Amino acid sequence: MLKRLDKIRFRGQRTDVFLDLGDSPNTSDTECSEDILMKPRPSLEMKDTEELQDPAGPGTLTMPAAATQDYQRAETDRLNDLKGHLEIALLEKHFLQEELRKLREETNIDTLKQELEKERSKRLDLEQKLNLEVLKIGPEDYPSQRPRETPPPPTANSTDKQKETMYSWLQAWLYNRFGAYIGDFRFQPEENTVEPEEPLSAKRLTENMRRLKRGAKPVINFKRNLFALSSWQSVYTSAFAFIIYMNAAWHGWAIPMFIFLAILRLSLNYLISRGWRIQWSIVPGVSEPVEPPKEDLTVSEKFQLVLDVAQKAQNLFGKMADVLEKIKNLFMWVHPELTQKLYVGLWVALICSCLIPYKLIGFMIGLYAGIKFFIIDFMFRSCPKLRDKYDTPHIIWTSLPTDPQLKERGGATLSRRIHPTVAHGSLGTALPCGISLEEQTGRAYNTKKGAFHEVFNLSGDERPLAVCENGWRCCLINRDRKSPTDYIRNGVLFVTENYLCFESSSCRSNSSKKNKVIKLIDITDIQKYKVLSVLPGSGMGISIATPSTQKPLVFGAMIHRDEAFDAIFTQYMKKVTMTSATNPET
Repeated sequence: MLKRLDKIRFRGQRTDVFLDLGDSPNTSDTECSEDILMKPRPSLEMKDTEELQDPAGPGTLTMPAAATQDYQRAETDRLNDLKGHLEIALLEKHFLQEELRKLREETNIDTLKQELEKERSKRLDLEQKLNLEVLKIGPEDYPSQRPRETPPPPTANSTDKQKETMYSWLQAWLYNRFGAYIGDFRFQPEENTVEPEEPLSAKRLTENMRRLKRGAKPVINFKRNLFALSSWQSVYTSAFAFIIYMNAAWHGWAIPMFIFLAILRLSLNYLISRGWRIQWSIVPGVSEPVEPPKEDLTVSEKFQLVLDVAQKAQNLFGKMADVLEKIKNLFMWVHPELTQKLYVGLWVALICSCLIPYKLIGFMIGLYAGIKFFIIDFMFRSCPKLRDKYDTPHIIWTSLPTDPQLKERGGATLSRRIHPTVAHGSLGTALPCGISLEEQTGRAYNTKKGAFHEVFNLSGDERPLAVCENGWRCCLINRDRKSPTDYIRNGVLFVTENYLCFESSSCRSNSSKKNKVIKLIDITDIQKYKVLSVLPGSGMGISIATPSTQKPLVFGAMIHRDEAFDAIFTQYMKKVTMTSATNPET
């Protein structure tokens, strides 16, 4: 064993006894290092053997125990050093192999080869087309390449051949001169590139809303100046602008005036971009709002900022949807009376454009626009009742319905058709107590799965309160259940005069088994609840305890939690008060 350990030396002294790592076989970490070939070292072996022999007699070894232990300890240390170097070499090899694999994946050699093959095929196609063009032209079309021969006597065939030669030469000249431009007009199939969608991110949403606000700032400032000019906030500025505009419209210079103003604004923007500090507005006193400086926000403030951004995005999308739906309903004859006015107006405009000269039409439109912008709009804005009676565009726009309003009207019409009519003599007795005639003939309250009272198996007079006509989106957490499908259910929460109703949005069951109906008088405790304690704020849930449940039911993930809590608690206290008044014992 000592001879075998004597062969293993630290490689820092003699590196030539080890194989190079690049030339070593690709072995695993579990293979023994004994297979590595090393050169013998006879001199060291002889030297060590002589040191171990006793001079008194050959073949006898005399070594103290302490020296033997020191020798073994030294050999063990050298062996450990050698193992450490081998492990380092193997790790370096493993890391280098990983780097090589990553580099091969990043370069993507297969894709480059495919693109190279495509380019080669394109080049071959172009060479074939060029050869075909050359063959069509032929060598006889180039007189400089043909040998000079004595011209034969002119005949009819030679004349035709000369014409064909001239035609082919002219065609080749035109192709060489204008072929590159003609190739640009070749129709090619359009490549449908799908842009990758970014994942949902609160930071990205907030940044996009800020970008939208910064991009819309010039338009908003221009609109604010026009509103101030039309409202006569600065009397001198509005009067000066009115006189200049009416003079330009009278002489037919309205369009050149607007073009000149656009050029002036671009010139000012050029000076501002060059570093000039110019603050200019159409109406004095109307300036851009100064944004507050950015400060370091806490976690709760950042969370509230995300909620505000989401609310603004929701309101913005809602307004845009209302505008588009009103325009669609105007042209689709959804409201025939309003569309009829537009129809008659378009016929009058067509007849006037055919009979009246365009110069006179432009003059009339320019004068009417100035009078309406500076005088009529100011009067309508100052007198709302006058506007509601005589401002036809405003009346048409406010009267146009949106799609949700059409659905509500359709539900009201359906409810009137279903419920039988009641005689005038018994109308007062037929109405339920506490419900007026307007409420009885109002719209029917429907959910996504049908009528409200049918979905929850309630009486026909049960309907949501006015504060929750569309319900509150939330998720019901029933901690008495073990199944994940029954533990958390998404849906909508309603509150009626006597009940608290939860409609599950699960599409797997059309029955009302997953819906939840709770009597308000059965509620033993109601309070605000925070589902996740790690989130900032006071939470977004409501906890409701009933005798039929061991643990309170939690309605979480409510954006309008405070509004829902106030409405449920108010109706609950009202019901408890009425019950205690009728039954003092309870």
